Amino acid sequence: MGRSKNWVTPAALVGVGVIIGFVLPRVSRVPMAAEERSVVGGQVAPKNLPKAVEVNKDHLMPDTPAAFAPDWDKPYPQYQPAGKVLPPFPELKAGELPPQELYRYGGRGTSSYASVDEVGNFAHFFRKCRDMKPKVMSERQKYMQKRYDFTGKVRTDVTMTRSKPIPVGPVIRLPEGISSWEELAALSPREIRERDLFPEGMRPLSHPLHSTGHQLFPQSWTKRHPEHERFDVDFDIPDAYLPEFPPPLFLTTRPDLGDVSQGREITQANFRELFDGIITPEQMEGLRLLVTKFPTTWFNQTKHRVTEFPTRGTACFDCHVNGHTNGAIEMDPATRPTLARVRLDTPSLRGNHNNLQLSLKRSIRSTDHFAEVEEYFDGDISLQPQIGGRQLDRVSTNRMGDFNSIIAFPPAPKLDRLGRLIPELATESELRGEQLFHGKAKCATCHPPPFYLDQMMHDLRVEEFYPGRAEGWAKTFSLRGIKDSPPYFHDGRLPTLEDVVEFFNIILQTRLTPQEKRDIVAFLLCL
Repeated sequence: MGRSKNWVTPAALVGVGVIIGFVLPRVSRVPMAAEERSVVGGQVAPKNLPKAVEVNKDHLMPDTPAAFAPDWDKPYPQYQPAGKVLPPFPELKAGELPPQELYRYGGRGTSSYASVDEVGNFAHFFRKCRDMKPKVMSERQKYMQKRYDFTGKVRTDVTMTRSKPIPVGPVIRLPEGISSWEELAALSPREIRERDLFPEGMRPLSHPLHSTGHQLFPQSWTKRHPEHERFDVDFDIPDAYLPEFPPPLFLTTRPDLGDVSQGREITQANFRELFDGIITPEQMEGLRLLVTKFPTTWFNQTKHRVTEFPTRGTACFDCHVNGHTNGAIEMDPATRPTLARVRLDTPSLRGNHNNLQLSLKRSIRSTDHFAEVEEYFDGDISLQPQIGGRQLDRVSTNRMGDFNSIIAFPPAPKLDRLGRLIPELATESELRGEQLFHGKAKCATCHPPPFYLDQMMHDLRVEEFYPGRAEGWAKTFSLRGIKDSPPYFHDGRLPTLEDVVEFFNIILQTRLTPQEKRDIVAFLLCL
């Protein structure tokens, strides 16, 4: 049958539709005048653009070179470039023995990121680290003996809150050729530096295996919890210079109950039994999360671990036992590379309801934010999906923060409502110490009552006394309940309160006498 010449096929209709769709939008536009347009990359573009600017085919402005100041390398204070002032950090793999005096090194690392593939074969990694552990600890013990004379001497007149004896110092060794702390403190910072007389025990204290770092628990903890014993390294500070275990827990909401832990370490097994009928359901849920173990860097079920067998990980209250501390150490997540990271002595959570700054160098501003970024992944969020993650939402971290915010300081019966000594209850030495604290010793500049902190960060510029890397800024810690928290300073380098007083007497150049130092320690024990 023949076709009519007016008959149109479906294919022809589609073709016409495509042509109309292509043409009509262009017909509807208002064309530019010829003198106002040019063709760039096959497309129409305004002709009056500056010569340095072109429009690419996607109509995106091109990237322009970043500004550069070629004379940027100047001798700023505390600027210590690697290769000029400081030797560069050695390139070490996890588990390899690092230098003990890492404060002498500087520079960049190869990467900010880590991976479970740092450990290629776990069986090989385990054997290598286990076999090297005696050498690691032998080198560490030699270095600690160079820094300290751990006599084990304790006080007989005052104890920690639960009853553990308080260690007595100073145990930091004086430099060779110096006969007394008063002789050393009489020298100027410049002379101390030029003669290299700043005590090694007052310089930054590294992790005993800094190339791996991360959480390291004292023997008092691993005896009870052997799942956290590491095959690569052991703790390096004797138990006499650590907090009591387990410590008491006091609540801001129920001071009438005294130690609500009733002498027990609070765990996932007993927290409800201990706290039901005392705290709110929201606080109970926060406490549950604080005692729940989560996978974490080097403590997990993957090959990226330092325990012989896979573990569930660690809980907040594994280091912050009963809302206080057991003296475990960690690595500050705020900086890289790992060899530059600060060793962190676990801080107490007591009194966090008054803290406006949390974390050492990052000025975290709330207890719920602190719970959110707690150092389970060393500040490396790229490890979270590799290791297992915590899967905590904002509601959960808020609840953790709610419990964190009711942990109280231990009782201080000699202090009044404003945090000052009650004269009728204090000794003459304690009263003299309080005067020195607020006067000659300059302690109250950063630690004013009633909570003995100023909510600030400070740079002590300790490196002015020795050749080493600038330490930078760190937050002020509260001194309330300080007798319960040895060792002292953020990295635990000062084992006793006597060492603290000697350190600041040199740094602040206060020229305290031996009796004045004893009086200040007597006052600190009252806080």
